[in-house]
Amino acid sequence: MEGAMTVIYGLEACPLNKTNLRSLNFSVNRFFMKLFNTSDIQTITECQLILGFKLPSAITDDKTKRFLIKYDSVNNLLFELSRLPL
Repeated sequence: MEGAMTVIYGLEACPLNKTNLRSLNFSVNRFFMKLFNTSDIQTITECQLILGFKLPSAITDDKTKRFLIKYDSVNNLLFELSRLPL
């Protein structure tokens, strides 16, 4: 699991489009299919829910939302000056 966390941490620094995220989700789902010896995506989704596993697209969405909330809540003069139009 440590390797997966390293990959997820690295994703924060990379601009990812929907195609990239779908590809990562596909790879994770294929891993689960091999792990549980099934090709039924509903079964895989249920296993991921039971195990508390989130797909890379969900993780990056959560991290982006948290970043934007923190970004909007910053309250200092330099930051406010940088947001003013030139």
